[in-house]
Amino acid sequence: MGSSQAAGLWVLLGLGLSGILIMTRKLKQVIREDFGAFAEKLQLLPPPQPAPPKAPHPLTGLTFAVSDVFDIEGHVTGFGHPDWAKTHDPASRTAPVVSTLVQGGATCIGKTVVDELAYSISGENEHYFTPTNPTAPSKTPGGSSSGAAVAVAANLADFSLGLDTVGGVRVPAAFCGIMGFRPSHGAVSHSGVLPVSTSLDTVGWFAKDPKVLGRVGHVLLQLPFASSRSPRQIVIADDCLQQVKVPTNRIAQVVVKSTEKHFGRQVLKHENLDNYFNLKVPSLRKFHSEKTNGVVKVSSIKLLAHVAQSLQRHEFKQNHDEWINLVKPTLDPATSAQLYGPPESSDMEVEICKSIKNELHAAVNSLLKDDGILVIPTVADPPSKLGGKPLLSEDFRSRAFGLLSIASLSGCCQVTIPLGLHNKNPVSVSFIARHGGDRFLLDTLQTMYTSLQEQADLVTNTKLSKNALTREQSAEVSKEKGNQAFKAKEYQKAIGFYSEAIKLSGNNATYYSNRAAAYLEIGSFLQAEADCSQAINIDKKVTSFLHKDMLDVVDLQAS
Repeated sequence: MGSSQAAGLWVLLGLGLSGILIMTRKLKQVIREDFGAFAEKLQLLPPPQPAPPKAPHPLTGLTFAVSDVFDIEGHVTGFGHPDWAKTHDPASRTAPVVSTLVQGGATCIGKTVVDELAYSISGENEHYFTPTNPTAPSKTPGGSSSGAAVAVAANLADFSLGLDTVGGVRVPAAFCGIMGFRPSHGAVSHSGVLPVSTSLDTVGWFAKDPKVLGRVGHVLLQLPFASSRSPRQIVIADDCLQQVKVPTNRIAQVVVKSTEKHFGRQVLKHENLDNYFNLKVPSLRKFHSEKTNGVVKVSSIKLLAHVAQSLQRHEFKQNHDEWINLVKPTLDPATSAQLYGPPESSDMEVEICKSIKNELHAAVNSLLKDDGILVIPTVADPPSKLGGKPLLSEDFRSRAFGLLSIASLSGCCQVTIPLGLHNKNPVSVSFIARHGGDRFLLDTLQTMYTSLQEQADLVTNTKLSKNALTREQSAEVSKEKGNQAFKAKEYQKAIGFYSEAIKLSGNNATYYSNRAAAYLEIGSFLQAEADCSQAINIDKKVTSFLHKDMLDVVDLQAS
Protein backbone atom coordinates (compact mmCIF):
# COMPACT_ATOMS: atom_id res chain seq x y z
CA MET A 1 0.00 0.00 0.00
CA GLY A 2 1.31 3.45 -0.92
CA SER A 3 1.74 6.23 1.63
CA SER A 4 -0.90 8.33 -0.16
CA GLN A 5 -3.43 5.50 0.21
CA ALA A 6 -2.63 5.17 3.90
CA ALA A 7 -3.11 8.90 4.36
CA GLY A 8 -6.43 8.70 2.56
CA LEU A 9 -7.50 5.84 4.78
CA TRP A 10 -6.89 7.88 7.90
CA VAL A 11 -8.76 10.91 6.53
CA LEU A 12 -11.78 8.82 5.64
CA LEU A 13 -11.75 6.80 8.83
CA GLY A 14 -11.32 9.95 10.88
CA LEU A 15 -14.54 11.35 9.45
CA GLY A 16 -16.38 8.32 10.73
CA LEU A 17 -15.09 8.35 14.29
CA SER A 18 -17.46 10.54 16.22
CA GLY A 19 -15.55 10.33 19.47
CA ILE A 20 -11.96 10.92 18.40
CA LEU A 21 -11.72 14.69 18.19
CA ILE A 22 -8.07 14.79 17.29
CA MET A 23 -8.95 13.71 13.76
CA THR A 24 -11.05 16.80 13.16
CA ARG A 25 -9.92 20.12 11.78
CA LYS A 26 -11.79 21.96 14.50
CA LEU A 27 -9.71 20.50 17.32
CA LYS A 28 -6.50 21.13 15.40
CA GLN A 29 -7.41 24.81 15.51
CA VAL A 30 -8.18 24.68 19.24
CA ILE A 31 -5.21 22.60 20.36
CA ARG A 32 -2.05 24.45 19.46
CA GLU A 33 1.39 22.92 19.47
CA ASP A 34 2.15 21.38 22.85
CA PHE A 35 -1.39 22.31 23.98
CA GLY A 36 -0.18 25.91 24.44
CA ALA A 37 1.49 24.91 27.71
CA PHE A 38 4.88 26.52 27.17
CA ALA A 39 5.86 30.16 27.42
CA GLU A 40 9.43 29.29 26.44
CA LYS A 41 11.31 26.13 25.50
CA LEU A 42 14.78 25.63 26.98
CA GLN A 43 16.97 22.86 28.33
CA LEU A 44 18.83 22.51 31.60
CA LEU A 45 20.76 19.24 31.63
CA PRO A 46 21.67 17.29 34.79
CA PRO A 47 25.29 16.54 35.75
CA PRO A 48 26.91 13.23 34.77
CA GLN A 49 26.02 10.19 36.83
CA PRO A 50 28.36 9.37 39.71
CA ALA A 51 30.68 6.41 39.21
CA PRO A 52 29.66 3.09 40.77
CA PRO A 53 29.18 1.94 43.46
CA LYS A 54 27.49 5.28 44.17
CA ALA A 55 23.76 5.35 43.45
CA PRO A 56 22.51 7.22 40.37
CA HIS A 57 20.83 10.58 40.78
CA PRO A 58 17.33 10.12 42.27
CA LEU A 59 15.49 11.88 39.41
CA THR A 60 17.48 10.32 36.58
CA GLY A 61 15.50 10.04 33.34
CA LEU A 62 12.74 12.47 34.33
CA THR A 63 11.84 15.67 32.51
CA PHE A 64 10.14 18.67 34.08
CA ALA A 65 8.84 22.14 33.29
CA VAL A 66 8.52 25.17 35.56
CA SER A 67 5.86 27.87 35.73
CA ASP A 68 6.98 31.26 34.46
CA VAL A 69 7.42 32.60 37.98
CA PHE A 70 10.68 30.71 38.62
CA ASP A 71 13.96 32.41 37.76
CA ILE A 72 16.28 30.68 35.30
CA GLU A 73 19.62 32.33 34.67
CA GLY A 74 19.71 34.26 31.40
CA HIS A 75 15.93 34.17 30.90
CA VAL A 76 13.32 36.78 31.73
CA THR A 77 10.70 35.62 34.23
CA GLY A 78 7.45 36.65 32.53
CA PHE A 79 4.85 36.48 35.35
CA GLY A 80 2.03 35.95 32.85
CA HIS A 81 2.12 39.52 31.49
CA PRO A 82 4.03 40.94 28.49
CA ASP A 83 4.57 44.28 30.23
CA TRP A 84 6.29 42.54 33.12
CA ALA A 85 8.62 40.78 30.69
CA LYS A 86 9.39 44.05 28.89
CA THR A 87 10.28 45.91 32.08
CA HIS A 88 12.50 43.28 33.74
CA ASP A 89 15.98 41.98 32.96
CA PRO A 90 16.93 38.33 32.56
CA ALA A 91 17.50 36.52 35.85
CA SER A 92 21.08 36.54 37.11
CA ARG A 93 20.75 33.13 38.77
CA THR A 94 18.48 30.10 38.70
CA ALA A 95 16.00 29.55 41.52
CA PRO A 96 17.50 27.05 44.01
CA VAL A 97 14.44 24.79 43.76
CA VAL A 98 15.04 24.41 39.99
CA SER A 99 18.77 23.85 40.46
CA THR A 100 18.07 21.20 43.10
CA LEU A 101 15.92 19.22 40.66
CA VAL A 102 18.50 19.46 37.89
CA GLN A 103 21.29 18.42 40.25
CA GLY A 104 19.02 15.55 41.27
CA GLY A 105 19.14 14.18 37.72
CA ALA A 106 16.04 15.72 36.05
CA THR A 107 16.10 17.68 32.80
CA CYS A 108 14.25 21.01 32.67
CA ILE A 109 12.60 21.46 29.26
CA GLY A 110 10.92 24.85 29.52
CA LYS A 111 8.85 27.52 31.21
CA THR A 112 5.08 27.24 31.21
CA VAL A 113 2.24 29.74 30.94
CA VAL A 114 0.71 31.19 34.11
CA ASP A 115 -2.37 33.32 34.69
CA GLU A 116 -1.88 37.06 34.51
CA LEU A 117 0.49 38.00 37.36
CA ALA A 118 -0.20 34.48 38.71
CA TYR A 119 -3.24 35.91 40.47
CA SER A 120 -6.23 33.94 39.15
CA ILE A 121 -7.34 30.32 39.49
CA SER A 122 -9.17 30.18 36.13
CA GLY A 123 -6.21 29.26 33.94
CA GLU A 124 -7.24 31.79 31.30
CA ASN A 125 -4.69 34.32 30.03
CA GLU A 126 -5.68 36.77 27.29
CA HIS A 127 -2.08 37.84 26.68
CA TYR A 128 -0.62 34.43 25.89
CA PHE A 129 -3.79 32.47 25.11
CA THR A 130 -5.12 29.81 27.42
CA PRO A 131 -3.41 26.40 27.52
CA THR A 132 -5.72 23.62 26.32
CA ASN A 133 -6.96 21.26 29.01
CA PRO A 134 -6.01 17.79 27.65
CA THR A 135 -8.62 16.05 29.79
CA ALA A 136 -11.49 18.40 28.89
CA PRO A 137 -10.48 20.53 25.85
CA SER A 138 -13.56 22.78 25.96
CA LYS A 139 -13.02 23.60 29.65
CA THR A 140 -10.60 25.83 31.51
CA PRO A 141 -7.37 24.20 32.74
CA GLY A 142 -7.38 25.99 36.10
CA GLY A 143 -4.70 28.34 37.38
CA SER A 144 -2.55 30.03 38.21
CA SER A 145 -0.07 27.30 37.16
CA SER A 146 -2.12 26.33 34.12
CA GLY A 147 0.68 25.49 31.68
CA ALA A 148 2.54 23.37 34.22
CA ALA A 149 -0.53 21.21 34.80
CA VAL A 150 -1.26 20.92 31.08
CA ALA A 151 2.35 19.88 30.34
CA VAL A 152 2.01 16.93 32.71
CA ALA A 153 -1.57 16.03 31.72
CA ALA A 154 -0.52 15.98 28.04
CA ASN A 155 2.54 13.80 28.77
CA LEU A 156 4.92 16.56 27.70
CA ALA A 157 6.82 16.36 31.00
CA ASP A 158 7.04 13.82 33.81
CA PHE A 159 6.44 16.49 36.45
CA SER A 160 6.32 20.25 36.75
CA LEU A 161 6.62 23.06 39.26
CA GLY A 162 3.96 25.63 40.08
CA LEU A 163 3.18 28.30 42.65
CA ASP A 164 0.24 27.68 44.97
CA THR A 165 -1.03 30.75 46.81
CA VAL A 166 -4.73 29.98 47.21
CA GLY A 167 -5.03 27.03 44.83
CA GLY A 168 -2.53 27.77 42.05
CA VAL A 169 -1.39 24.13 41.96
CA ARG A 170 -4.38 22.31 43.45
CA VAL A 171 -7.01 23.78 41.10
CA PRO A 172 -5.27 23.02 37.77
CA ALA A 173 -4.43 19.54 39.08
CA ALA A 174 -8.14 18.98 39.79
CA PHE A 175 -9.30 20.44 36.46
CA CYS A 176 -6.72 18.54 34.37
CA GLY A 177 -7.17 15.21 36.17
CA ILE A 178 -3.64 14.83 37.61
CA MET A 179 -2.00 14.98 41.04
CA GLY A 180 -0.91 18.27 42.56
CA PHE A 181 1.04 18.61 45.82
CA ARG A 182 1.11 21.72 47.99
CA PRO A 183 3.75 21.15 50.68
CA SER A 184 3.72 22.69 54.14
CA HIS A 185 4.29 26.43 54.01
CA GLY A 186 8.00 27.17 54.16
CA ALA A 187 9.07 23.58 53.48
CA VAL A 188 10.51 24.46 50.05
CA SER A 189 12.64 27.54 49.32
CA HIS A 190 10.89 30.52 47.70
CA SER A 191 14.17 32.14 46.68
CA GLY A 192 14.16 33.07 43.00
CA VAL A 193 10.37 32.76 42.78
CA LEU A 194 8.20 35.80 42.06
CA PRO A 195 5.95 36.40 45.08
CA VAL A 196 2.18 36.77 44.97
CA SER A 197 1.32 36.67 48.67
CA THR A 198 4.37 35.86 50.76
CA SER A 199 2.59 34.37 53.78
CA LEU A 200 0.49 32.07 51.53
CA ASP A 201 2.84 31.22 48.64
CA THR A 202 4.11 27.66 48.42
CA VAL A 203 6.15 25.95 45.71
CA GLY A 204 4.18 22.91 44.58
CA TRP A 205 4.46 20.26 41.90
CA PHE A 206 2.38 18.13 39.52
CA ALA A 207 2.71 14.51 38.36
CA LYS A 208 0.62 11.73 36.89
CA ASP A 209 2.51 8.95 38.63
CA PRO A 210 2.38 8.90 42.46
CA LYS A 211 5.89 7.43 42.53
CA VAL A 212 7.20 10.41 40.56
CA LEU A 213 5.33 12.78 42.86
CA GLY A 214 7.02 11.08 45.82
CA ARG A 215 10.50 11.08 44.25
CA VAL A 216 10.28 14.81 43.62
CA GLY A 217 9.04 15.32 47.17
CA HIS A 218 11.97 13.43 48.67
CA VAL A 219 14.42 15.62 46.74
CA LEU A 220 12.76 18.98 47.39
CA LEU A 221 11.84 18.29 51.01
CA GLN A 222 15.23 16.61 51.64
CA LEU A 223 13.60 13.64 53.30
CA PRO A 224 15.91 10.97 54.72
CA PHE A 225 14.93 7.33 54.45
CA ALA A 226 12.37 6.23 57.03
CA SER A 227 9.66 3.61 57.38
CA SER A 228 6.20 4.72 56.26
CA ARG A 229 3.44 5.21 58.83
CA SER A 230 -0.23 4.34 58.43
CA PRO A 231 -2.95 6.85 59.34
CA ARG A 232 -4.75 6.23 62.61
CA GLN A 233 -7.63 8.48 61.62
CA ILE A 234 -9.03 9.56 58.28
CA VAL A 235 -11.42 12.44 58.90
CA ILE A 236 -14.10 13.02 56.25
CA ALA A 237 -15.43 16.58 56.20
CA ASP A 238 -19.10 15.82 55.52
CA ASP A 239 -20.24 19.45 55.24
CA CYS A 240 -17.53 20.22 52.68
CA LEU A 241 -18.46 17.21 50.56
CA GLN A 242 -22.06 18.46 50.48
CA GLN A 243 -20.86 21.47 48.45
CA VAL A 244 -19.64 19.40 45.51
CA LYS A 245 -21.54 19.49 42.22
CA VAL A 246 -21.35 15.70 41.78
CA PRO A 247 -23.11 12.99 43.80
CA THR A 248 -21.55 13.04 47.28
CA ASN A 249 -20.83 9.32 47.30
CA ARG A 250 -18.89 9.75 44.04
CA ILE A 251 -16.05 10.91 46.32
CA ALA A 252 -16.94 9.72 49.83
CA GLN A 253 -17.65 6.13 48.84
CA VAL A 254 -14.35 5.85 46.99
CA VAL A 255 -12.38 7.09 50.00
CA VAL A 256 -14.30 4.96 52.49
CA LYS A 257 -13.84 1.73 50.50
CA SER A 258 -10.15 2.39 49.94
CA THR A 259 -9.63 3.24 53.62
CA GLU A 260 -11.40 0.08 54.77
CA LYS A 261 -9.24 -2.01 52.46
CA HIS A 262 -5.93 -0.64 53.74
CA PHE A 263 -6.50 0.49 57.31
CA GLY A 264 -9.88 -0.81 58.47
CA ARG A 265 -13.20 0.88 59.18
CA GLN A 266 -12.11 1.90 62.69
CA VAL A 267 -9.87 4.74 61.41
CA LEU A 268 -12.77 6.51 59.69
CA LYS A 269 -14.16 9.59 61.41
CA HIS A 270 -16.58 12.29 60.31
CA GLU A 271 -16.42 16.01 61.07
CA ASN A 272 -18.43 19.14 60.39
CA LEU A 273 -15.65 21.62 59.70
CA ASP A 274 -17.94 24.64 59.81
CA ASN A 275 -18.84 23.88 63.43
CA TYR A 276 -15.29 22.90 64.31
CA PHE A 277 -13.76 26.11 62.95
CA ASN A 278 -16.47 28.24 64.59
CA LEU A 279 -15.35 26.77 67.90
CA LYS A 280 -11.59 26.69 67.35
CA VAL A 281 -10.99 29.91 65.36
CA PRO A 282 -12.59 32.69 67.45
CA SER A 283 -10.98 35.50 65.45
CA LEU A 284 -13.32 34.64 62.56
CA ARG A 285 -16.08 36.36 64.53
CA LYS A 286 -13.96 39.52 64.77
CA PHE A 287 -13.33 39.43 61.04
CA HIS A 288 -17.05 38.95 60.40
CA SER A 289 -17.89 41.92 62.62
CA GLU A 290 -15.36 44.13 60.82
CA LYS A 291 -16.81 43.24 57.42
CA THR A 292 -20.56 43.10 58.09
CA ASN A 293 -21.06 44.46 61.62
CA GLY A 294 -22.19 40.91 62.42
CA VAL A 295 -25.59 41.48 60.80
CA VAL A 296 -25.55 38.51 58.38
CA LYS A 297 -24.68 35.00 59.54
CA VAL A 298 -21.93 33.50 57.37
CA SER A 299 -20.40 30.03 57.57
CA SER A 300 -16.84 29.77 58.86
CA ILE A 301 -15.71 28.17 55.57
CA LYS A 302 -17.06 31.13 53.61
CA LEU A 303 -15.38 33.53 56.03
CA LEU A 304 -12.08 31.73 55.47
CA ALA A 305 -12.52 32.38 51.75
CA HIS A 306 -12.82 36.12 52.43
CA VAL A 307 -9.82 36.04 54.76
CA ALA A 308 -7.63 34.29 52.19
CA GLN A 309 -8.65 36.69 49.42
CA SER A 310 -8.13 39.74 51.62
CA LEU A 311 -4.67 38.61 52.70
CA GLN A 312 -3.67 37.65 49.16
CA ARG A 313 -4.82 41.02 47.81
CA HIS A 314 -3.10 43.00 50.60
CA GLU A 315 0.25 41.23 50.22
CA PHE A 316 0.15 41.28 46.42
CA LYS A 317 -0.25 45.05 46.49
CA GLN A 318 2.61 45.36 48.95
CA ASN A 319 4.80 43.42 46.52
CA HIS A 320 3.71 44.86 43.19
CA ASP A 321 1.66 48.07 43.49
CA GLU A 322 4.73 50.20 42.82
CA TRP A 323 5.31 48.46 39.49
CA ILE A 324 1.61 48.61 38.55
CA ASN A 325 1.42 52.35 39.31
CA LEU A 326 4.64 53.02 37.35
CA VAL A 327 4.03 50.84 34.28
CA LYS A 328 0.22 50.97 34.23
CA PRO A 329 -0.14 47.57 32.52
CA THR A 330 -3.37 46.57 30.82
CA LEU A 331 -5.02 44.14 33.23
CA ASP A 332 -7.75 41.63 32.53
CA PRO A 333 -11.03 43.02 33.92
CA ALA A 334 -11.37 40.00 36.22
CA THR A 335 -7.88 40.52 37.67
CA SER A 336 -8.48 44.25 38.07
CA ALA A 337 -11.82 43.63 39.79
CA GLN A 338 -10.26 41.22 42.28
CA LEU A 339 -7.34 43.55 43.04
CA TYR A 340 -9.06 46.92 43.12
CA GLY A 341 -12.78 46.22 43.42
CA PRO A 342 -12.96 45.52 47.18
CA PRO A 343 -12.06 48.31 49.64
CA GLU A 344 -8.55 48.40 51.09
CA SER A 345 -8.03 46.24 54.16
CA SER A 346 -7.46 48.25 57.32
CA ASP A 347 -4.48 47.56 59.59
CA MET A 348 -6.94 46.06 62.06
CA GLU A 349 -8.34 43.66 59.43
CA VAL A 350 -4.84 42.57 58.41
CA GLU A 351 -3.97 41.80 62.03
CA ILE A 352 -7.19 39.81 62.44
CA CYS A 353 -6.32 37.84 59.30
CA LYS A 354 -2.94 36.98 60.80
CA SER A 355 -4.62 35.86 64.03
CA ILE A 356 -6.98 33.66 62.04
CA LYS A 357 -4.01 32.06 60.29
CA ASN A 358 -2.39 31.19 63.62
CA GLU A 359 -5.63 29.86 65.11
CA LEU A 360 -6.45 27.80 62.02
CA HIS A 361 -2.93 26.35 62.01
CA ALA A 362 -3.42 25.19 65.60
CA ALA A 363 -6.97 23.95 64.93
CA VAL A 364 -6.05 21.74 61.96
CA ASN A 365 -2.95 20.39 63.69
CA SER A 366 -5.04 19.61 66.78
CA LEU A 367 -7.67 17.82 64.68
CA LEU A 368 -5.18 15.68 62.76
CA LYS A 369 -2.27 15.35 65.17
CA ASP A 370 0.67 13.35 63.77
CA ASP A 371 -1.30 10.53 62.20
CA GLY A 372 -4.49 12.00 60.73
CA ILE A 373 -5.68 12.78 57.20
CA LEU A 374 -8.45 15.28 56.47
CA VAL A 375 -10.55 14.48 53.39
CA ILE A 376 -12.16 17.39 51.50
CA PRO A 377 -13.09 18.15 47.89
CA THR A 378 -10.36 20.05 46.06
CA VAL A 379 -12.96 22.36 44.53
CA ALA A 380 -16.75 22.41 44.64
CA ASP A 381 -17.39 23.10 40.94
CA PRO A 382 -16.27 21.35 37.76
CA PRO A 383 -14.09 23.33 35.33
CA SER A 384 -16.06 25.99 33.49
CA LYS A 385 -16.34 26.37 29.76
CA LEU A 386 -13.66 28.56 28.25
CA GLY A 387 -14.73 32.18 28.62
CA GLY A 388 -17.60 31.15 30.88
CA LYS A 389 -19.12 33.59 33.34
CA PRO A 390 -19.10 31.32 36.44
CA LEU A 391 -15.37 31.92 36.88
CA LEU A 392 -16.08 35.61 37.37
CA SER A 393 -18.91 35.10 39.83
CA GLU A 394 -18.55 35.73 43.54
CA ASP A 395 -20.33 32.45 44.33
CA PHE A 396 -17.83 30.42 42.30
CA ARG A 397 -14.84 32.10 43.95
CA SER A 398 -16.37 31.82 47.41
CA ARG A 399 -17.00 28.09 47.04
CA ALA A 400 -13.54 27.50 45.61
CA PHE A 401 -11.58 29.67 48.03
CA GLY A 402 -13.48 28.35 51.03
CA LEU A 403 -12.08 24.87 50.44
CA LEU A 404 -8.69 26.04 49.20
CA SER A 405 -8.13 28.41 52.11
CA ILE A 406 -7.98 25.60 54.68
CA ALA A 407 -4.45 24.53 53.67
CA SER A 408 -3.41 28.01 52.47
CA LEU A 409 -4.20 29.73 55.77
CA SER A 410 -3.21 26.88 58.10
CA GLY A 411 0.05 26.23 56.22
CA CYS A 412 -0.71 22.50 56.13
CA CYS A 413 0.23 20.20 53.25
CA GLN A 414 -2.38 19.02 50.75
CA VAL A 415 -2.45 16.69 47.76
CA THR A 416 -5.03 16.68 44.95
CA ILE A 417 -5.90 13.15 43.77
CA PRO A 418 -7.82 12.49 40.52
CA LEU A 419 -10.84 10.17 40.69
CA GLY A 420 -11.82 9.77 37.04
CA LEU A 421 -14.64 11.60 35.27
CA HIS A 422 -18.24 12.49 35.99
CA ASN A 423 -20.29 13.80 33.06
CA LYS A 424 -17.00 14.19 31.16
CA ASN A 425 -15.58 16.47 33.87
CA PRO A 426 -12.58 15.49 36.01
CA VAL A 427 -13.37 14.59 39.63
CA SER A 428 -10.83 14.86 42.45
CA VAL A 429 -10.44 14.61 46.18
CA SER A 430 -7.87 16.23 48.47
CA PHE A 431 -6.01 14.84 51.47
CA ILE A 432 -4.61 17.26 54.05
CA ALA A 433 -2.04 16.44 56.75
CA ARG A 434 -0.74 18.63 59.56
CA HIS A 435 1.98 21.22 58.96
CA GLY A 436 5.24 19.28 58.62
CA GLY A 437 3.46 16.02 57.79
CA ASP A 438 4.57 16.04 54.14
CA ARG A 439 6.30 12.64 54.20
CA PHE A 440 3.31 11.09 55.99
CA LEU A 441 0.95 12.53 53.36
CA LEU A 442 3.09 11.32 50.44
CA ASP A 443 3.37 7.85 52.00
CA THR A 444 -0.40 7.67 52.52
CA LEU A 445 -0.94 8.65 48.89
CA GLN A 446 1.46 5.91 47.73
CA THR A 447 -0.44 3.33 49.79
CA MET A 448 -3.96 4.33 48.72
CA TYR A 449 -3.56 5.60 45.16
CA THR A 450 -4.15 2.36 43.25
CA SER A 451 -7.18 1.33 45.29
CA LEU A 452 -8.61 4.86 45.01
CA GLN A 453 -8.44 4.57 41.22
CA GLU A 454 -9.98 1.08 41.31
CA GLN A 455 -12.83 2.26 43.50
CA ALA A 456 -13.36 5.34 41.32
CA ASP A 457 -13.66 3.11 38.23
CA LEU A 458 -16.01 0.82 40.10
CA VAL A 459 -18.30 3.66 41.15
CA THR A 460 -18.25 5.07 37.63
CA ASN A 461 -19.11 1.82 35.91
CA THR A 462 -21.40 -0.08 38.30
CA LYS A 463 -24.56 0.35 40.34
CA LEU A 464 -22.60 1.07 43.52
CA SER A 465 -23.41 4.71 42.91
CA LYS A 466 -26.88 5.89 43.92
CA ASN A 467 -27.16 7.47 40.51
CA ALA A 468 -26.41 4.12 38.90
CA LEU A 469 -25.29 4.23 35.27
CA THR A 470 -27.07 2.21 32.61
CA ARG A 471 -25.03 -0.19 30.48
CA GLU A 472 -25.21 2.32 27.63
CA GLN A 473 -23.93 5.15 29.85
CA SER A 474 -21.16 2.93 31.18
CA ALA A 475 -20.23 2.08 27.59
CA GLU A 476 -20.00 5.79 26.79
CA VAL A 477 -17.70 6.27 29.77
CA SER A 478 -15.44 3.49 28.48
CA LYS A 479 -15.50 4.99 24.99
CA GLU A 480 -14.43 8.39 26.36
CA LYS A 481 -11.59 6.74 28.27
CA GLY A 482 -10.59 5.05 25.03
CA ASN A 483 -10.61 8.40 23.26
CA GLN A 484 -8.36 9.89 25.93
CA ALA A 485 -5.95 6.96 25.62
CA PHE A 486 -6.01 7.29 21.82
CA LYS A 487 -5.15 10.98 22.07
CA ALA A 488 -2.25 10.06 24.36
CA LYS A 489 -1.12 7.50 21.72
CA GLU A 490 -1.67 4.67 24.21
CA TYR A 491 -3.30 2.49 21.57
CA GLN A 492 -3.33 -0.82 23.43
CA LYS A 493 -5.04 0.85 26.36
CA ALA A 494 -7.52 2.48 23.95
CA ILE A 495 -8.32 -0.93 22.45
CA GLY A 496 -9.02 -2.24 25.94
CA PHE A 497 -11.46 0.58 26.73
CA TYR A 498 -13.24 0.29 23.35
CA SER A 499 -13.52 -3.47 23.90
CA GLU A 500 -15.08 -2.79 27.30
CA ALA A 501 -17.57 -0.44 25.62
CA ILE A 502 -18.43 -3.14 23.07
CA LYS A 503 -19.03 -5.69 25.86
CA LEU A 504 -21.42 -3.27 27.54
CA SER A 505 -23.20 -2.21 24.36
CA GLY A 506 -22.33 -4.33 21.34
CA ASN A 507 -24.70 -2.70 18.87
CA ASN A 508 -22.92 0.65 18.55
CA ALA A 509 -21.04 1.12 15.27
CA THR A 510 -18.91 3.94 16.68
CA TYR A 511 -17.25 1.66 19.22
CA TYR A 512 -16.16 -0.75 16.49
CA SER A 513 -14.93 1.99 14.15
CA ASN A 514 -13.00 3.64 16.99
CA ARG A 515 -11.36 0.32 17.87
CA ALA A 516 -10.55 -0.20 14.21
CA ALA A 517 -8.63 3.08 14.26
CA ALA A 518 -6.59 1.93 17.23
CA TYR A 519 -5.89 -1.47 15.62
CA LEU A 520 -4.63 0.29 12.49
CA GLU A 521 -2.19 2.31 14.58
CA ILE A 522 -0.52 -0.86 15.88
CA GLY A 523 -0.66 -2.66 12.54
CA SER A 524 -3.38 -5.18 13.40
CA PHE A 525 -5.06 -5.04 10.01
CA LEU A 526 -7.15 -8.22 10.28
CA GLN A 527 -8.78 -6.94 13.47
CA ALA A 528 -9.28 -3.52 11.89
CA GLU A 529 -10.98 -5.12 8.88
CA ALA A 530 -13.26 -7.17 11.12
CA ASP A 531 -14.26 -4.10 13.15
CA CYS A 532 -14.92 -2.01 10.03
CA SER A 533 -17.15 -4.77 8.65
CA GLN A 534 -19.00 -5.09 11.97
CA ALA A 535 -19.55 -1.33 12.10
CA ILE A 536 -21.11 -1.42 8.60
CA ASN A 537 -23.31 -4.41 9.53
CA ILE A 538 -24.66 -2.48 12.51
CA ASP A 539 -25.18 0.83 10.73
CA LYS A 540 -25.28 1.02 6.93
CA LYS A 541 -24.76 4.79 7.20
CA VAL A 542 -21.16 4.06 8.13
CA THR A 543 -20.53 3.29 4.47
CA SER A 544 -20.95 6.99 3.73
CA PHE A 545 -17.76 7.51 5.72
CA LEU A 546 -15.92 4.26 4.95
CA HIS A 547 -15.72 4.34 1.15
CA LYS A 548 -15.21 1.15 -0.89
CA ASP A 549 -11.68 2.13 -1.96
CA MET A 550 -10.77 2.66 1.69
CA LEU A 551 -12.10 -0.77 2.64
CA ASP A 552 -10.09 -2.22 -0.22
CA VAL A 553 -6.99 -0.72 1.40
CA VAL A 554 -7.87 -2.47 4.65
CA ASP A 555 -8.35 -5.73 2.72
CA LEU A 556 -4.92 -5.35 1.11
CA GLN A 557 -3.25 -4.72 4.47
CA ALA A 558 -5.07 -7.64 6.07
CA SER A 559 -3.99 -10.00 3.31
